[in-house]
Amino acid sequence: MLKLFYREGCHLCEDMVSMLHRGWPDRLNHLEWCDVDQNPQWKDEYGLRVPVLMLDQTLICELIPSPEALISHFGAPQNPL
Repeated sequence: MLKLFYREGCHLCEDMVSMLHRGWPDRLNHLEWCDVDQNPQWKDEYGLRVPVLMLDQTLICELIPSPEALISHFGAPQNPL
């Protein structure tokens, strides 16, 4: 399961989603959106690190969207990042 821990109004979170949308649009269909401000446990664990992108229990990237990390996990993007 692909999960994005995010915060409403977070420009880095928006950048992560934009990068996923451009490079791997099919992944967004399977993305679980986790608003850290709606869950105290998520807020404690991820609140200072958003955006956090996880695939199952594996951290893909956090804080700053990383094209290299996304390519490493998902392969070449469908469109230029």
